[in-house]
Amino acid sequence: MIDAPASLAPAPGGATAQDVARGICRLFARNDIWCLGEMPLRNGRRADLMGIDAKGRIVIVEIKVSRADLLGDGKWPDYLDFCDRFYWGLPLSLDRAPLELADFRPDCCGIIVADGYDAEIVRPAPSHPLAPARRKVEVERLARTALRRAVTALDPQCAPPGPA
Repeated sequence: MIDAPASLAPAPGGATAQDVARGICRLFARNDIWCLGEMPLRNGRRADLMGIDAKGRIVIVEIKVSRADLLGDGKWPDYLDFCDRFYWGLPLSLDRAPLELADFRPDCCGIIVADGYDAEIVRPAPSHPLAPARRKVEVERLARTALRRAVTALDPQCAPPGPA
């Protein structure tokens, strides 16, 4: 049996990254925020969840299910230039104490705890509005990516190969 990478392995309570993502998507859907998983960003990073609310504001969620993955993640500040609000998404069982340290910038990051069924915002993410031109570009990229995925899910041979 092959071990899953730390970022995909179940948390001590058994929640996987997919479980956490599903719970967060359900929470967001109830609040009219619609998300896309594994969204590539223009800086080469990939957001675990990227969504848009009814007012056109962009939300990014970085999901962590293990302490090692959380503490070893030095790339997360690269996401801040692509969203109005940034959240950490964690399973209920993961210790949130490290997210209160200065390195994790609690002044600009929210926290959501989730399982496969639901989620709760335990620290709201403050809004750091994107410049209007940047928001327009990112909303269009998100929309085009979502539409491409929807069409190619129905007809995999419809689109030429390329980034998803």
